[in-house]
Amino acid sequence: MSSLDALKQYTTVVADTGNFKQLAQFAPRDATTNPSLILKAVQQPEYQPLLKETAAEHAGEPMDQIVDCMLVRFGLEILKVVPGRVSTEVDARLSFDTAATIARAERIMRLYEEAGVGRDRVLIKIAATWEGIQAARALEHQGIRCNLTLLFAFCQAVACGEAGVQLISPFVGRIYDWYKKSAGSSWDEQANGGANDPGVKSVAQIYHYYKHFGIETEVMGASFRNVGQIIALAGCDLLTISPELLAQLQASDAPVERRLDPAQAKQAAIKFVSYNEAAFRYALNEDAMATDKLAEGIRAFAADAVKLEAMIQAL
Repeated sequence: MSSLDALKQYTTVVADTGNFKQLAQFAPRDATTNPSLILKAVQQPEYQPLLKETAAEHAGEPMDQIVDCMLVRFGLEILKVVPGRVSTEVDARLSFDTAATIARAERIMRLYEEAGVGRDRVLIKIAATWEGIQAARALEHQGIRCNLTLLFAFCQAVACGEAGVQLISPFVGRIYDWYKKSAGSSWDEQANGGANDPGVKSVAQIYHYYKHFGIETEVMGASFRNVGQIIALAGCDLLTISPELLAQLQASDAPVERRLDPAQAKQAAIKFVSYNEAAFRYALNEDAMATDKLAEGIRAFAADAVKLEAMIQAL
């Protein structure tokens, strides 16, 4: 049995890619995309016809509408390969605008429904700002399921749970990156590996908190830098993994043991916490890593959205 198959015994495996032609070989249940992954895909020759075709079909429409049609088009292709759900992201430039995020999410879902895809197969990705979490709260009440992304701080996870969000994506690798860079020459890779990896510890804390208090929000570890981080989170509800790391897991026969267990979480001594807006903003501000990585992530996704628009305009 491959390490990938062993992992699937404990965790739902999700492919983290816009490259739907790579998906089938790994047999993931779900797939996630973001503006950066879509941009990377459309720069490849095999996806140019899809880009041109979608742009031509919607010529003369507002650019934001063309982009949403492009994202949904990729989502529809992905859904032909995976049996579960696809995550499609709202423009990161709306991360601090609750009403605009809701409107854009509703439009993306409408495009999927017009193509014959039910709400049970789509997650709307939204940055886990306070405004994004409140948008997700409203969307969940409408039956539009959400995936809250760019999640780095415990307070973000708690607020998402309180909002009844379907799924969160804590970013393991980006947390690891920040702590490694911050430590500089004093970083000890061995001491900070496996269960001691700062990104792994963050996801484990969230997982244990949710399971202890019966919070139904799904935890999906994301943004991995190495196989060790993935193995250390075996048992997490879902893990979204790049094709490169999926291939490494598939090529390995190393055993995989369950590391996160809901029964153990139930028995742990964990304190309940709650955040209103002021407390949330203060807690996030107190976490330098989360503040830095959230801002950086929004900027990067926004920049790639601009690049995608430029590619469409150049056609």
